[in-house]
Amino acid sequence: MFWYKDDEIEIDFNIIPCTTMLFPLPSMSKQEKKEITDKPFLNKKPLFVTILDKRKTEQIEYRFWIEKGFTWDGATINRVFWRLIGSKTSPEFQTPSLLHDYICTHKDCINNDRLLSSKVFRGLLLASGVSKFKADIMFMAVDNFQRFCHW
Repeated sequence: MFWYKDDEIEIDFNIIPCTTMLFPLPSMSKQEKKEITDKPFLNKKPLFVTILDKRKTEQIEYRFWIEKGFTWDGATINRVFWRLIGSKTSPEFQTPSLLHDYICTHKDCINNDRLLSSKVFRGLLLASGVSKFKADIMFMAVDNFQRFCHW
């Protein structure tokens, strides 16, 4: 299922991503509550991803599954910027942060290509209805953070 396409990349999913936000319950253990607080988002169905990298003369296609039950922390946005950008719980950030966080956890799924992971994040932000201005700011923040962290 086509999701995003531009001159450099194309992103396809086999189904519409199905995600939800988890909330700690009083009956949960401290460890379970901590896990949910750290990674409150859940992928509810297995998701097959195809990314076509068209940046080089020879196009490269990456294919991988994001398993049902994968959890992630969402779009990490400093609280100071919530008025400008939005918070990590904004629905339009769920699919982009799902794929980006999965790639960051499994760098080998795109041959350890840091810039491609950032471009995928930006593309999915645009596909999710985020303005170009916000998507560009988030792209630069993510890409520079990854560079700072030596990826």
